[in-house]
Amino acid sequence: MSQPPSAAPSDGRPLRTLADVEEHFAPQHAPTASLPDPEPLLTALTRGVLEVLAGVREPEQLARWLTDEPYRSLVTRAALAVRARSARRAPAMRPVYALRSIRHSSPADGVVEAVVVVETPQRTRAVALRLEGIDRRWRATSLSVL
Repeated sequence: MSQPPSAAPSDGRPLRTLADVEEHFAPQHAPTASLPDPEPLLTALTRGVLEVLAGVREPEQLARWLTDEPYRSLVTRAALAVRARSARRAPAMRPVYALRSIRHSSPADGVVEAVVVVETPQRTRAVALRLEGIDRRWRATSLSVL
C-alpha cells in the first residue's frame, strides 16, 4: 500500500516541501569570486547582438548567455530589423564596426553593469548590459542597444 503524500519517508529522511524542491532547482546566484572575467563575454555579446540585428546571426546562438527578458527583446528587435530590410529590399550584410571602449563596474557581488561603445560607419552606438552570476556563469539579465 502506498503512503499518503503527507507522510514522512520510511527511511527517516525529512519530508521536503514543493518550495524546498523548487528552491533547490531554481537558478543559483554565484559570487563574483567564482566567476570568470566578464570582459570577454561583454565583447562577445556585443558582437553577437550587432550581428543578430544585422541579420547575419540567429538570436538562438546567444540564448545561453541571456535570460528570458533580454532574449525575447532581442528576438523582437531582430524581427523588426528583418522586416525593415525586407521593405527596403536590402540584403543582410555583416556589420562593419569597431569596439571603442568597454566600461564596467560591479554594484553588487555577482553583478556587473557595463556599457560598450561601438563605432559604425553611420554612427556611434552604446550597448548597455547587466550581467549576473547565475549557475556559476555570467548571464545577461538586461540588454539595450542605444
